[in-house]
Amino acid sequence: MLHSTSLGSGFDDSFVLLHSLGLDGRVWQFVGPQLAHRARVVTIDLRGHGASPRSVDFSIEEMADDVAETLTRLDIDKAIVVGLSMGGCVAQAVAVRHPGFVSGLVLADTTAWYGPDAPQAWAGRAERARANGLRSLAEFQLERWFGEEFRVQHPDLCGELLECFAANDIDSYASACHAMGAFDGRSEIGSVAVPTEVVVGEHDPATPPEHARDLAARISGAGLTVIPEAKHLTALECPDALVEAAERVRNRL
Repeated sequence: MLHSTSLGSGFDDSFVLLHSLGLDGRVWQFVGPQLAHRARVVTIDLRGHGASPRSVDFSIEEMADDVAETLTRLDIDKAIVVGLSMGGCVAQAVAVRHPGFVSGLVLADTTAWYGPDAPQAWAGRAERARANGLRSLAEFQLERWFGEEFRVQHPDLCGELLECFAANDIDSYASACHAMGAFDGRSEIGSVAVPTEVVVGEHDPATPPEHARDLAARISGAGLTVIPEAKHLTALECPDALVEAAERVRNRL
């Protein structure tokens, strides 16, 4: 089973939070406590990340199956699934492959497809990590994750995230890169019929707003929020926006 951490108790409702590439459940440190006043909150370390088992040669769909297995073992029948970046791809796959578990979705800074050059681009990132080490990508990551003002104001948090990123198992990280490059949920995401909110930073360089608009257009009734000035890790840079999106989904149930 994947490693998970729970907040809140005595609630009927549940939120399940899925993190971005190379990080772990700590990306939800500003979102989880706010949601825990309203529902049970479970943060999951996805396959190959954080305290979950290391793994190679896996797909986004297999990561979604891992999440469904973990929810079964946690006795969670249904939850609002909140996914960030890679976690948003996994959340889409959970909703498509295991719809019975999903009462609603929040898809943040993510996409249904990274584009025609995605396999080569993601393979290149995996190769750079293998050749030069994960620490060689540190500045690249920070500039994509956050705007300059946030980086200046939160040096300790940025340092913590880079340590988390650098601690990844290189084979697991490379496999996750290849999984993201291969992901294409466009043909199936239209089957999702639960309340959904799509959120993206205005200046997200990894999954720009046009990806979010396309994703929202494919899901009937999905809401779309573009957060001014924000970049890629909105769960940390603009946590209130994600909390509000999660609450909008919950209010539609």
